[in-house]
Amino acid sequence: MRIAVTGGSGDLARVLIPLLQEAGHSVLSIDRTMPTNTTGNPLGVQAQVVDVSDFGSVVGALTGCDAVIHLAAHRSPMNAPDHVVYRDNTLGSYNILLAAEIHKMTHVCMASSINAIGAVFSKEPQYDYFPLDEKHPCYAQDAYSQSKWVLEQQGDAFARRRSDVAISSLRFHGIIDRDRAIQYWDGKDGARKHVWGYVHPRAAARACIAALNVTWRGHEVFYVVAPDAASVTASDVNARTHYPNVPIRGSLSGNTGFFDCSKAGKLLGWTHSEE
Repeated sequence: MRIAVTGGSGDLARVLIPLLQEAGHSVLSIDRTMPTNTTGNPLGVQAQVVDVSDFGSVVGALTGCDAVIHLAAHRSPMNAPDHVVYRDNTLGSYNILLAAEIHKMTHVCMASSINAIGAVFSKEPQYDYFPLDEKHPCYAQDAYSQSKWVLEQQGDAFARRRSDVAISSLRFHGIIDRDRAIQYWDGKDGARKHVWGYVHPRAAARACIAALNVTWRGHEVFYVVAPDAASVTASDVNARTHYPNVPIRGSLSGNTGFFDCSKAGKLLGWTHSEE
């Protein structure tokens, strides 16, 4: 297949694109800037400069593509004003979904976030239970988290009007390896908002590829997070210390993670691995 990857110069795309090539796909890299020696441009990858908030440019760029993996977005509410983060992220995902519909693509993969329910960037996150699953209510507060929640609602809307499409929204978290995650936030006050989650970049990339091969139709949201917590403290201790009033459904023994990714296992055939 010919696969378009938006945000093609970003960190995850630089891991994803070579894996797509290894799987026999041709790749179109889409980003606001052309890839450089620093951002990487794997052999045989075409690249186009496209702002995904420009609908006409998106439709033109996706011509001839069979599927799209949409990674382009502001990655937090801190790197642009709130209205810009919300506008660009929601408009970008809408444009991708509409362009995919116009081109009759049957598979769309979009990067959502664990923040779609409100988490890291909330003044005080609200968790109703652990481990977190896709049925957990949304308590988003900030522009970034709201934009990811809306991305998922858009996925629902487009799936309702199409019977031939499989749309996957992948809730990533801290796309880094475990050692870096521990170094980055373990022991810091903000770590509790992250609930000590992470996903290895190669594992995140493999989830994107898995979304292109599903046979079900509709829109599904998936947590794509490592099964262990990035903490040197046992998970049940962290839960009792930082969230004493949050019910625990099941076990948080040892370094068990705070996210239930079993749905990704069932519908994507995905498990976390750094290979």
